Amino acid sequence: MNDDLYNMVYLISIIIFNRIKNSKNILFSCCFDSKKYYTLFLLFLSILSFSQRIDNTASFREIKSNHYFRYYFDNDFFANTDYYYTQGHDFELVSPKLIKNPVNKLFLKLKNSEQKYGLSFEQIGFTPTSLKRDEILYNNRPYAAVIMLKPFLISTDTIHKTTLSSTLSFGVIGPFASGKEIQTAIHKWIGAQNPLGWQYQIKNDVVLNYEIAHEKQLLRLNNYFAINSNAKLRLGTMNTNISGGLTTTFGKINSPFISLKNKNKFQLYGYWQGLITAVGYDASLQGGLFNNNSPYVITDQNMERFTFQKNFGIVLHSKTFYLEYYRTDLSKEFKTGRVHSWGGFRIGFTL
Repeated sequence: MNDDLYNMVYLISIIIFNRIKNSKNILFSCCFDSKKYYTLFLLFLSILSFSQRIDNTASFREIKSNHYFRYYFDNDFFANTDYYYTQGHDFELVSPKLIKNPVNKLFLKLKNSEQKYGLSFEQIGFTPTSLKRDEILYNNRPYAAVIMLKPFLISTDTIHKTTLSSTLSFGVIGPFASGKEIQTAIHKWIGAQNPLGWQYQIKNDVVLNYEIAHEKQLLRLNNYFAINSNAKLRLGTMNTNISGGLTTTFGKINSPFISLKNKNKFQLYGYWQGLITAVGYDASLQGGLFNNNSPYVITDQNMERFTFQKNFGIVLHSKTFYLEYYRTDLSKEFKTGRVHSWGGFRIGFTL
């Protein structure tokens, strides 16, 4: 990392761990009182894969083109559940024309790298464990919906086999995101229970988040097996956290760190991610930073400050077509919560 990136990593880590310390976590109040220990923890994270609910910059989802469209659909229906992270949609466009987006000036680039400029539109929704009770379910997850516009930049250093991705998310959490309307329509379409209780959802508030993701190839055996290290920082009104982990890919797969000019052959491969996230703030659980009128939120004392997640899936990828199916398992996000699973698919085309 260059000095500017290191300083940003250090600053964000201080913000996150101060929130953890303020939640009266004894371990962190003892162990993170100096820059030395912040730095050691960041080094630990750097050798662990980052993830999020809809992640379009991970290298195993690389489409070897600077002009493509991709659609993401997540739903816990694929894991035979209907609670917590219940649905998500994302429309993603990568195009050379997006280089003119003035927001790109906020993004970091690797030296001597190739860049891909993109824009995505995302909507995600969360519910408690029961949709049949028209009342607040205390010690449960609050209803929440989020809608965001997300310009991003993927910078790839083909010599050092490294990528640096930057994303700016801005939008709204609350009724303006139409979570109730979308879930009600889906349940009506499939003949399921009409969801009750959305009137108690997290209230409208601003979403403004900045994300930096760093990924580096650690090991590669021809085009059949690879291991990458990953780290991700998120700071803003929606999420403030640090994630890290390892990504393993196996099958017939080309390197995502080769030049865009190289031709991409047919690929069929699987992947597995294991990760840990240190959580500073989550608006989908704790409410927005500026609007304190939500009827029910998860308190700081009830938050789990570390979560563990695994993602696994299979990808079919040709020169012009991308298809993926995946599953995710996530540990408890709050102390009175449950573990959770969901699945989804992605489909894309080069343009």
